[in-house]
Amino acid sequence: MKRSFRPLISILMLVALTATLSCRIASPRRGVFTVSAELESTTFLIQPPQIQVFNSTLLKFASIDIGEAKSKLEIKQLLERDFPNQGRQRNYATSRSFSHHDAKSKNSNGLPVLLRSPKFYRYWLDFRRNLQLWARKKTFQPDIMMDLVSLVKTPIDRHNGLMSSARKYKSCAVVGNSGILLNRDYGELIDGHEIVIRLNNARTEKFEEQVGSKTSISFVNSNILHLCARREGCFCHPYGRNVPMIMYICQPVHFMDYTVCNSSHKAPLLITDPRFDVLCARIVKYYSAKRFLEETRKALGEWASTHDGSMFHYSSGMQAVMLALGICDKVSIFGFGKSTSAKHHYHTNQKSELRLHDYEAEYAFYHDLVKNPQAIPFISDRFRFPPVVIYL
Repeated sequence: MKRSFRPLISILMLVALTATLSCRIASPRRGVFTVSAELESTTFLIQPPQIQVFNSTLLKFASIDIGEAKSKLEIKQLLERDFPNQGRQRNYATSRSFSHHDAKSKNSNGLPVLLRSPKFYRYWLDFRRNLQLWARKKTFQPDIMMDLVSLVKTPIDRHNGLMSSARKYKSCAVVGNSGILLNRDYGELIDGHEIVIRLNNARTEKFEEQVGSKTSISFVNSNILHLCARREGCFCHPYGRNVPMIMYICQPVHFMDYTVCNSSHKAPLLITDPRFDVLCARIVKYYSAKRFLEETRKALGEWASTHDGSMFHYSSGMQAVMLALGICDKVSIFGFGKSTSAKHHYHTNQKSELRLHDYEAEYAFYHDLVKNPQAIPFISDRFRFPPVVIYL
């Protein structure tokens, strides 16, 4: 009789164990989720993610670069070595670094002959190669945001002696130059981020309490480097010679500044990928046109006259924020905003804004980054936006 109970007891224990496991309440524990018997029998209606509907007219309008023809002509002239009465080009061609006038030899007009050094021709070949590559890559690619780690972070890590990886920076602070920063003491908070990105060589000296002192990346437009190129050794390092510089090209001719100055930079001097430039341009133009329609109720054809037409461009700050979205797990934004009582820049006396930028449209873009990133057009659906916090 005792033996006959053993199989029965074993079966009862197995049933009890099964019932216990199946009746566990669903809850996260060490990353593992268990499901109860009641939940297994319940039918769930899973709502698909809401699809953002964009204005097709605005998308098409923002996709048109009205300055493209002019830019292509300028590039063609530069590659053909045709310098059509532009002072910037003449400054480089007649620079004492590359050439000198031979007083003994005269041209047909009786002026001294210009003799160019071999160094000029070496720079000229590099200039042509860099400009051609940049021009060929200037296309729309919505997935470019997912390439920013390899395009930007990897060469910086390599310069710093670190192993390259697909890991993003843990936290990044993008510090704008708005005068509103003078009303806040964000310095310690800013410096607490793993990476601090500053714009257009804005100085931090005497403003450390408000803007901090740490700089990991200097983000500039090429007009800044053009000014630096006039200095001995192309000195352009207000944050230190070992701070990497990332630059977007305002004018194709500025590739000569890059070509000359890159050889003197100890830290990486990187040019933003032109596909990234195109993406930023489309996003800002979309927001600008959208604001124009909502506020003026005028036809889109009148938009260009309010923003200098083909000169319209995103700000350095906007593209720096876009860069941070691609290389950082968390993004904090400081010094983006304005006040009637504040200077345009905290470190200068400039009060007025540039008409070629639409700061109000860019503020709407930043608002969507925080509240509703799915409302941002042109970026690939595969890209995952990091959390963004704006400090005013």
